[in-house]
Amino acid sequence: MEIAVTDRVVLAYSGGLDTSVCIGWIAEETGAEVIAVAVDVGQGGEDLDVIRQRALDCGAVEAEVADARDEFANEYCLPALKANALYQGQYPLVSALSRPVIVKHLVAAAQKHGATTVAHGCTGKGNDQVRFEVGIQSLAPSLKCIAPVRDYAMTRDKAIAFAEAKNLPIVTTKKNPYSIDQNVFGRAVETGFLEDIWNAPIEDVYEYTQNPATERAADEVVITFEAGVPVAIDGRKVTVLQAIEELNKRAGAQGVGRLDMVEDRLVGIKSREIYEAPGAIALITAHQALENVTVERELARYKRQVEQRWAELVYDGLWFSPLKRALDGFVNEANQHVSGEIRMVLHGGRAVVNGRKSDQSLYDFNLATYDTGDTFDQSMSKGFIEIFGLSSKIAARRDLA
Repeated sequence: MEIAVTDRVVLAYSGGLDTSVCIGWIAEETGAEVIAVAVDVGQGGEDLDVIRQRALDCGAVEAEVADARDEFANEYCLPALKANALYQGQYPLVSALSRPVIVKHLVAAAQKHGATTVAHGCTGKGNDQVRFEVGIQSLAPSLKCIAPVRDYAMTRDKAIAFAEAKNLPIVTTKKNPYSIDQNVFGRAVETGFLEDIWNAPIEDVYEYTQNPATERAADEVVITFEAGVPVAIDGRKVTVLQAIEELNKRAGAQGVGRLDMVEDRLVGIKSREIYEAPGAIALITAHQALENVTVERELARYKRQVEQRWAELVYDGLWFSPLKRALDGFVNEANQHVSGEIRMVLHGGRAVVNGRKSDQSLYDFNLATYDTGDTFDQSMSKGFIEIFGLSSKIAARRDLA
């Protein structure tokens, strides 16, 4: 892609080897000035000021850093929690959720600095290239996108050689055997020996969770929700970010949230992924249990269909799409009565609900009990069954004749 000399490129910057090299690489290949943008979504690691200075030292004309942890929790993780979003019924969209918040900051920086192009460090095999570029085009259709690793065949060997030739202030000799992406909602690990799907993951793959087989005392926790939002843990008020962080520690200490799955990537291939998302899995488990108590049957049945589609849209990079926005309205409406407390035990890699309490409960003890005081009129059931099964009965007469 040809870019005019006077143009500026906004780069999604992580502070690592590839995106540090991308700064100089883009400048040499296109002649454009590079503005680096780093977004903290709870991935841990280095201080934002250190990352900003590294970007400048690597040749960026400007570098911006954003602490987006609360924004990420409130505007991206929380909608996923309300939707019980699990791609393929397992994956809580750890990486997929972080991309749109990063995109939002990239587009804002491009508009602020008058850039015409946004760059990212994704390869041509993964989902993230789609999430970044579709997101950018959805928010700012006039912006162009480039991906040096994909578009200029910037292999790791080439990146290391470039960094050494330019004396860039980054480590180029160490190589983690895994590809890792993490944020406050969880951690994703792939590549290396994990690409052989017969190989079991070893303990050094994990960081957010302890071995669930280790003997330890169970941890009982009470989570309070208001309209689907976690607002307290064991009676202490918390923000959404604090709820995720605390349950990351407590559920993670019990080995909760480990996932080993072969997933269907958007680009058409299957990929083996190791995830650990202790806070996300604990919160979704609790939220589902409270919905079972407070959401009317037909709404609950339909919401499960919406949840699957919502997760697919987010996984596929369509966070800013019209359908996603419309489904958000449905999910929020369905959560209006999801208020109350859930008690659960965290132990042995599992989050097990053992208590539910809600002023919005649809559970009627007197209708449910089989003991004295039962108010359910069982005499009505015979006629109900006759009418309910009538169409099947009529069809059976024909088909069995």
